[in-house]
Amino acid sequence: MKLTCLPSSLLLAVPLLASSPAWASYAFYVGKNLTQDQGVLVGGTGEEVSSHWLEIVPAVDHEPDSMIKVGVTEAANIPGQLIEIPQVAHTFRYLSMSYSDYAGFPAPLTNGGVNEHQVAVRDVWATNREELIDMTPTPQRGPQYSDLARLVLERATTARVGVELIGELIAEHGYSTYGGNTHLIADPDEGWVVWEFAGGQGLWAAERLGPDDVRVLYPGYIEKFPLDYRENPDFMGSDNLITFAEEQGWFDSQADEAFNVFEVYGRQDTRARTGGYKYMTQAALEKVTEEMAPVDEREMMARVRDHRIADDEAGYGQVVSLRKGIDADLIRIWVAPTGSLAAPFLPWWLGVQQVPLEYGQHRYLTKGAASNFLNPDFQVQEASDFAGRRFKQVMYLMCEDPDAYRPQVTELLEGFEQASFDDMPWVERSARTLIDQGQRNDAREMLTFYAHGRAEEAMDLGETLVDWLYASLELTSGLRRPGGEQINDPGGETVNCLVDADPDKPQDAQ
Repeated sequence: MKLTCLPSSLLLAVPLLASSPAWASYAFYVGKNLTQDQGVLVGGTGEEVSSHWLEIVPAVDHEPDSMIKVGVTEAANIPGQLIEIPQVAHTFRYLSMSYSDYAGFPAPLTNGGVNEHQVAVRDVWATNREELIDMTPTPQRGPQYSDLARLVLERATTARVGVELIGELIAEHGYSTYGGNTHLIADPDEGWVVWEFAGGQGLWAAERLGPDDVRVLYPGYIEKFPLDYRENPDFMGSDNLITFAEEQGWFDSQADEAFNVFEVYGRQDTRARTGGYKYMTQAALEKVTEEMAPVDEREMMARVRDHRIADDEAGYGQVVSLRKGIDADLIRIWVAPTGSLAAPFLPWWLGVQQVPLEYGQHRYLTKGAASNFLNPDFQVQEASDFAGRRFKQVMYLMCEDPDAYRPQVTELLEGFEQASFDDMPWVERSARTLIDQGQRNDAREMLTFYAHGRAEEAMDLGETLVDWLYASLELTSGLRRPGGEQINDPGGETVNCLVDADPDKPQDAQ
């Protein structure tokens, strides 16, 4: 489906903020009544500077009295102290993209993924009002955003259970934060937005998203919230969610008609849905997505890939359709190894047995790489080509002349993805047949073989694109050399494929 450029009234034409891992990551939710396959659709990006790599984490049985470390260190923006909390007896299999760095938040970090019960998680920034941030005690203690995402993937059997788990963890162990955060948690029936607040008061709120809802988070938000939320199955929250706001003079239940979570606890210098922090507001993105209904996976990929969203800040792209009745090994998630503007979405299943070396962790953009030699245990993996680096090259070359190259690269990426979609019926039918015949290991080997094959072909495509773009630039406009001396941007505009970095300039929006 081709979409024309949105009118300027729906675009937020302001300069991009300086790159900050705290203000990062998109999440899309489309309810099952608005999708092509009647599954809940979840999409998103992870927006961090650091290296990203694919992980398929197996289910694990843990010894009694096992503990895990959670929280942040004294190096965090709001200093903290790592603590240990009990591990559960069994953790579930899940797939996620990990990344290597955010100040004071121990690696590996994750924005989420999907587990064997089809619980999907997306982490999205959502900073709070300054008073809450300022009252956060130091050192702060308790699980942080990545800990919560991982613990939900490891332990939750439904989205609602995931929300309840977050509430229980905060109540029992506290919460460590950079200033507030949200999680989108979804399963084949519903989704939930969970907003965890700074301040050290154990505050959190959650809103259910149903089959007819579309929600885009950037930043995450919850607005109208019932005062009797404890009796309402569509809302959850800490016991002090409203009483604490009243104590601070931020809300008066006698005078105010309704409790608006964003207006009470969110940043006071912006608005939900239309405040925005990139070139498209949440309202614009939600409207475009609603107009696409019934939405399928390819159309969700187009939303995640939109060049007004996906730029150098996008570390990867994800799309997953959550549908009932799917065998755990056949749960499929599409992942672009770096920003999907310049990289193809590849199919992965939870039945895949290992990640190709090229898609595992590498030193490119990994914290400490410039000051430490390589761990010999990683030498063969490091010697392989790195998918993240390969497709970053595509992005940098393509965005040198986006008007000329972006439409062509997008067409090739979509053609590559279409070939994968064309294969899905026979691949998944064959795997189901093997599973039904009691040959589950053979099914896993087949899924692994196919996924690795497509991943290798994607690397070949990336190499071809790099060679073509480099030669084309060299033979037409010439290879532009830098005019300054500082290779690292201290803050401001990042590499993007907007023509002249102008969202209002006519261009072929996908």
